[in-house]
Amino acid sequence: MKPRNRVRAKDYSARPKIIKASVGAAKIYSGKHAPAIKLKAGADPSLKAIFKTIGVPEERPFSPDPFQLEALEAIEKADCLVTAPTGSGKTWIAVQAISRIRETGGRSWYATPLKALSNAKFHEFSEIFGHDQVGILTGDRKERPDASVIVGTTEILRNQLYDAMHHGQTLDTDFVVLDEAHFLGDEDRGVVWEETMIYLPARIPLLLLSATIGNAGKIAEWLSAIRSKDCKVIEETKRPVPLFPIFLHPSGTLLPLLDSDAKGKGRISKKVREYLFEEKPQRLTSTYSLLPPMGEILGILDKFNLLPAIFFLKSRADCDHALDLCKESDRPVAPTGVDDPNRMQILHQRIDEIITQNPHLAKHRQLWHLEHLAVGAHHSGQLPAWKQVIETLMTEGLLQAVFATSTVAAGVNFPARTVVFLNTDRFNGREFMPLSPTEFHQMTGRAGRRGMDHIGFAIAIPGKFLDTRLCAQLVTATPSDVKSQIRIDFSMVLNLLLSHAPDQIEDLLTRSFATFLLMRAGGKRTEARALSGTRHKVLIHEFNRHLSFLKLTGFVTPEGSLTQDGRWASQLRVDQPLLIAEGFRKDIFPQSDPALMAAILSLFVSDREMDDRVDRRSVPPPLFDAFIAINTALKPLMRDMYDHDFVVRPLYLKPAMTVHAWAVGMPWEEVVEISEGAEGDLVMLMLRTADHLRHVMSLAKTFPEAAETASKAIELIMKAPVWMEIE
Repeated sequence: MKPRNRVRAKDYSARPKIIKASVGAAKIYSGKHAPAIKLKAGADPSLKAIFKTIGVPEERPFSPDPFQLEALEAIEKADCLVTAPTGSGKTWIAVQAISRIRETGGRSWYATPLKALSNAKFHEFSEIFGHDQVGILTGDRKERPDASVIVGTTEILRNQLYDAMHHGQTLDTDFVVLDEAHFLGDEDRGVVWEETMIYLPARIPLLLLSATIGNAGKIAEWLSAIRSKDCKVIEETKRPVPLFPIFLHPSGTLLPLLDSDAKGKGRISKKVREYLFEEKPQRLTSTYSLLPPMGEILGILDKFNLLPAIFFLKSRADCDHALDLCKESDRPVAPTGVDDPNRMQILHQRIDEIITQNPHLAKHRQLWHLEHLAVGAHHSGQLPAWKQVIETLMTEGLLQAVFATSTVAAGVNFPARTVVFLNTDRFNGREFMPLSPTEFHQMTGRAGRRGMDHIGFAIAIPGKFLDTRLCAQLVTATPSDVKSQIRIDFSMVLNLLLSHAPDQIEDLLTRSFATFLLMRAGGKRTEARALSGTRHKVLIHEFNRHLSFLKLTGFVTPEGSLTQDGRWASQLRVDQPLLIAEGFRKDIFPQSDPALMAAILSLFVSDREMDDRVDRRSVPPPLFDAFIAINTALKPLMRDMYDHDFVVRPLYLKPAMTVHAWAVGMPWEEVVEISEGAEGDLVMLMLRTADHLRHVMSLAKTFPEAAETASKAIELIMKAPVWMEIE
């Protein structure tokens, strides 16, 4: 496939130098003033007894739950997989187990799926074990790597296992915790979890902490088989805070979602069924907005003491638009988690403290909503620092509501009394799919704060994207099974060839969770047994296909060992290692210009289709020349990859222009304007570019000048507001 590098004239000079409002929100609102929808707050009499249970539990000395003690006992003798609802205290188990390891002079590794979660655990563990005893490794941060407790992302742990196998050493740790272990089934990143579990030496005890999953027993069986040691499953199904599901009738009346006599079967209550069967049911939305009157809804929740709340919405634009809809209510506003008559003053003081640390946030267009309405939006289109502000204020009980996409449920400590659903599907990066039971349980896991609530609530608001029947089923549904997501890529093959012969790697692939599941399903089922053989053959075929191409391109010898180029290319643990390696082999990367180096590395980061038309006159000549040279030099390899049925992504100029503008010192607002995207997307581009630059730094022995330039390039792009921390 021929890379697209279209350049078409386009005038940027006439654009105002401001950050525009969300395009999606503009489409929904259409620039018109929507007529106010007024709701009459009410509640079904059957809810009276439920609402009486709302309150803050008496403060009591901590006493561990039986499942926590059982897990601690299990990890002394075997590996352990703990599955329990969100907020049930899984981290306490890890802390106690790590403490035991430290008492014997041992070291521990705590791996999480998210950099934000790693940062949060780093601060939490630093308070527990001492700041000088805890280190962090996330790519963006590298602090105290020799500490007795290391917190980091699972990718970093997997890479350390690659290095240990390469050097014939064992991982320098005595205990590993994999938090959010159900990420094993994540379509994009699950392969990293599976590789980590396969490569981890059996001598190192493994503690896995997970949301409730349906096939925990199978995962434990698989781990026992590949690690030749027992893996005990500790399951806790009871929520630490009970959950009660509610339906908001468009009249403003709260109704029980489920029939109280349904005995856990998820049967919808009579009054909700009557509404669903109406010929022309009343709606909460209007022709002006697909969202309901958020200010009115907050008023209802406030009346019945159901705040603070997290609203899960369909898109970034919806989250931003919801803030403006909160303006349309004249109800009194005050944070719900602070017992003080001057609660808004406390909120303002806290915001001022945060803004003082990060002056850039003073320009944020949603600051007004925080200060005057005590509400915020949280989604991937925003600056990480702004999301951290929202998380901090919500955790401290200073906000009434947060409007968020489903990503807030994935491992970020973000509790509330109530979660609100306006849709029962979720965007997986490619398409909208119905929520799975595990996803739904993760989201409702934020409802009801342990030690702060007697009860939590999940409220379903009818609308275009809410399937009320599915919502009712999900409340009582059993957890989803986790499926293997293992796949072969060039980085995996190169790194395994550092320490294994091809036939050994084929044997390693038989240890995959996918192969194990299908082999276990065999026995009495001929079809499943045949399928298992097919699955294994697919993995072996993919490995051999990648291996053959690496031989063809000179990264692997005909005998199956790495060439000199293959050895240094293995350190490029990124999505497109061969293209970057080919760039170094052909000496086409700018090795003395840090800003240009950053821009060129960003070419290999962007993984989504985009409009790449730019004004040729606005492109710095050195950048344009380098872009053309790289496209020309890499075209033969890209064509070969395409001919051999490997995915080849186009190299886009616009991201490189954006990164270059930021690296040479252009103001952030102007860089956002060039990118024509959301601030959060631009930050992600910078962070991923910095990550690629770090991998170039790992080539210091082979390309010392490029490694030094990459280090300088990171300094140019990792500055506020791309990198900021809230205290």
